[in-house]
Amino acid sequence: MTRPASLALYGLATRLIEPLAPALLQRRLARGKEDPARLGERLGHAGQPRPEGVLAWLHGASVGETLSLIALVEALAAARPDITILVTSGTRTSAALMAERLPAGAIHQYLPVDGPSATARFLDHWRPSLGVFVESELWPNLLLAARERGVRLALLSAKLSEASFKGWRRAPGAARRLLGGFDLILAQDERAAERITALGGGVQGVADLKFGAAALPVDADLLVASKHDLGDRPLILAASTHPGEDLLILAAWRPLVAGRVDRPLLIIVPRHPERGPAIAEAARLEGLAVGVQSLGSALDGEVFVADALGQLGLWFRLARLAVMGGSLVDGVGGHNPLEPARLCAPVLSGPHVENWATVYRELEAAGAVLMTADAAGLDASLRQALDAPESLAAMADRARDYVAGRDEAARAVAGQVLRLVP
Repeated sequence: MTRPASLALYGLATRLIEPLAPALLQRRLARGKEDPARLGERLGHAGQPRPEGVLAWLHGASVGETLSLIALVEALAAARPDITILVTSGTRTSAALMAERLPAGAIHQYLPVDGPSATARFLDHWRPSLGVFVESELWPNLLLAARERGVRLALLSAKLSEASFKGWRRAPGAARRLLGGFDLILAQDERAAERITALGGGVQGVADLKFGAAALPVDADLLVASKHDLGDRPLILAASTHPGEDLLILAAWRPLVAGRVDRPLLIIVPRHPERGPAIAEAARLEGLAVGVQSLGSALDGEVFVADALGQLGLWFRLARLAVMGGSLVDGVGGHNPLEPARLCAPVLSGPHVENWATVYRELEAAGAVLMTADAAGLDASLRQALDAPESLAAMADRARDYVAGRDEAARAVAGQVLRLVP
């Protein structure tokens, strides 16, 4: 089929500049943005052999998108253990995360650059029967070549920013051709559905893959032991904190706990566990008694730094309030509020939640989250958690109900995707 002029020009331009790709990748390698052991994957050279049989390929650009695929990968693997699952992404961080989180038998590869030769090598080696893309990953050469090879395509949690929407409207033929190549499009929300429909895409429903995950797991014995150690003490959790946030929270915490007979405890879980000692020292400088998990400390001080991976499921279950990190300082974009909501932990967030803007907006509209823009709001919310926990419990119930309905819709996506698999 003849390509629209804009896509034909794109194909020609990328063919002409593709010989420069190795040099560009070397520059990224020098900046630490590429994996030297797997650089060939970015040029379409497979890092692993292809198993026999049907292969389903799922792609997410970076950490957030690939994380949203985990529940779908697990559902596909459970329903069709006979198929091989390939997950691609474009960043080293997402690759490391996939190494930890993908189920046994699933394969991770880096997505090739969108040059005609690189994409052809990738597709000719892996020969996928299905390609699933998340959010707004519309690589023309890759999508067109996959379609020409008969790959069934799905675009899930589909969205377009205002800028992307305006850009595609300037190339309506290209947008219509690319979006028309998908067998299944599920928009992230109604606004995204309207934009994609206006560009010629056939939207078949609304579902957000950020939902649908199972509740974070917990070691049952550790949960019982931690409850015993805490007794009746109120626990406030600062989850996945980044530099600068710990200082704000500690400064608010010190005057709140002074002289209280109920001995409240602040648990700080840094996003990067290696920051644990620095956080503990900051707490000592505030005059607070602090323990550090990696040093074997007990839960008997005023602050406890939980610098171990994989235990947020424990702390969310115990917390009277979860202060979500990544939201109190600019440049991070916030972290997942659905994880505490599933476990009925009340959530407090700062204003910097760009990565989860729609979710926070809907939670706030439902009266299911506390939002604060400054230190004064942080102080008031912490005090509310200590002195009026019943109001936060009702808020947490609303958050759990909000998430439960959307989780159900997201889990139904697996069935729709499975219908595309031979």
